[in-house]
Amino acid sequence: MKWALISVWDKTGIIDLAKTLVGQKYNLMSSGGTGKVLAGAGIKFMEVSSYTGFPEMMDGRVKTLHPKVHGGLLGRRQIDDAVMTRYGINHIDLLVVNLYPFEKMSAQNMKLEELIEYIDVGGPAMIRAAAKNYKDVAVVVDPSDYPMITRSVSGTGITPEDRLVLAKKAFARTAAYDAAISNYLYRIDSDFPSVFTVQYTGGRTLRYGENPHQKAAVYGTRGIAGTEPVQGKQMSYNNYLDVNAGVGLVREFEEPAAVIMKHNNPCGVAIHNSIFDAYITARDVDPASAYGSVVSVNREVDEKLAAEICNTYVEVVVAPSYSPGARQVMKKKETMRVLLLPEKTESDEIRSIEGGVLVQRTPAYQEHWEVITDRDPTPDEMKALQLAWKVCKHTKSNTIIFADQKRTLGIGAGQMSRVDSAKIAIEKACGSLKGSAVASDAFLPFPDTLEVAAQAGATALVQPGGSIRDKEVIEAANRLHMAMVFTGIRYFRH
Repeated sequence: MKWALISVWDKTGIIDLAKTLVGQKYNLMSSGGTGKVLAGAGIKFMEVSSYTGFPEMMDGRVKTLHPKVHGGLLGRRQIDDAVMTRYGINHIDLLVVNLYPFEKMSAQNMKLEELIEYIDVGGPAMIRAAAKNYKDVAVVVDPSDYPMITRSVSGTGITPEDRLVLAKKAFARTAAYDAAISNYLYRIDSDFPSVFTVQYTGGRTLRYGENPHQKAAVYGTRGIAGTEPVQGKQMSYNNYLDVNAGVGLVREFEEPAAVIMKHNNPCGVAIHNSIFDAYITARDVDPASAYGSVVSVNREVDEKLAAEICNTYVEVVVAPSYSPGARQVMKKKETMRVLLLPEKTESDEIRSIEGGVLVQRTPAYQEHWEVITDRDPTPDEMKALQLAWKVCKHTKSNTIIFADQKRTLGIGAGQMSRVDSAKIAIEKACGSLKGSAVASDAFLPFPDTLEVAAQAGATALVQPGGSIRDKEVIEAANRLHMAMVFTGIRYFRH
C-alpha cells in the first residue's frame, strides 16, 4: 500500500497530480486548505487528524507535527518496519509540500505579528524529514516537477536518481526559506543583517574563469546572470562581466545608444538619431579596442546593423531584439554570442574578499548639478557634460572622460593618478578635443587635471566637488574661461 501526503500553499496543478496518484493506487493524506481543494474535486483522502488521532489546533499552527507523520517519512524500509508496525505508522512514499509564502508577504510591509503567521513550521520539518530519507521517500517542493512525478508513477516508478535530485531541491528550498526569514528579522533594526545569507539558483558551469587555469560558474535566473545566448558559443566568465558593465551603461540612455565594452571599461559610447549611426560612431571612437569587444545597444538590431557588427570581430552582442534578417546575417558568425537585453533587476551588489563578502546597496538618490564658475555651460556643452558623466559612472576609477554631444572622444580609466587618466584620454582621443566637455568620477584634488584638459581643448568640466582645494580649482576654471559643474555625487568604480 503506497501513501502520499499532500500539503501545499500553491495549489497549481495539485488536482491533476492527485488524480494521477489515485489512479496509480496511492492512498492520499491531507489536511487544511489542501484537503478542502481535494474534497471539492471529489478526490478521496484521509485527514491527517484522523491518521494521527489529534485535531488541527492553534489556528492551524499544529497539523502535521506528530510522530506518526514524521515516523512515516523517516522510517527506513526493512530497518524500522517493526517499530512502525508496533505504533501504527504508515510508510509515506511521496511527500508533496510547498511553503507559506513568507518571501512574498515580507515585501508587503506587514506588521511583524501578522507576518510571523507566514513562517511555515510543519512544511519545512516534513520536507527535511523526507529529503533525509530520500532513498525511500520522494519529496516534491516545486509544482514544475509534477509532470515528472506523473510520468514516473504512471510508468516504472520514481527512480533513486530522481529521488536524490528531488532531495537536493528540497534542502535548497528550506535553506532559501530560512535565509529569507533570517535576513528579514535581522534587518528589522539595521539596513544590513549581522548574519547575511544568500542563495542563487540556476548554476551553470563556465568553460573557465578569468583565465584558463581557473574554474568558474554563474548563478542566477534573472537579469544578466540568467541570460544565455540565443546564438553562439557558451558565455565565459569575462563575457558576463563585460555584458553586465555594458548593459548598465546603455540603460543610462533614452536615445538610440551603443556601448562598446572591453575588459569591463567602455572604449566607445555614442548616441544618435539611429541605432546604426550610434554603433558606427561608438566603434570608431577606438576601432582597435573594438576588436574582441562586447557590444550593447538599446534598439532592435536590423539586417544592416547586423552586417556592420559582423564586419568586426565581436565577442558578444546584446540588444532588446533582432529582426529575422539580422538573425540570418549573424548566423554566419557562428561563435559570436547573441543575447537579448534582459529586464533590469534590483539587487544588492555582493563581492567576495578573502574570508567573506562585501555587500553594497544603492538607495534612491538625486544629483544636484550646480554651476560654480563665472561662466555657465552652453546648451551644447551641457549635453556633452551629461553624456560624459553617464559614461564616467560606469568606467573604472580613476576615470576621466572627454565627450561631445554625441560620443565619447577620449577615455582614461583605472589609473592611480587622475591627471594620468586625463593624459591617457587625450592620447587616445579619436579626434580634436577643441570645445569638448570632460567628466571626472571624483573631485579634483588639484587644478592640474583641469589645466591639462583645458590645454587639450576642453571648455567645460563636471565633477562631484568636495575637495578642500575646490576654491583653487574654481579659480583655475575661471582663469581658463571654463564652465564647471558640481554634482555632489561621486562615482568610484573599483
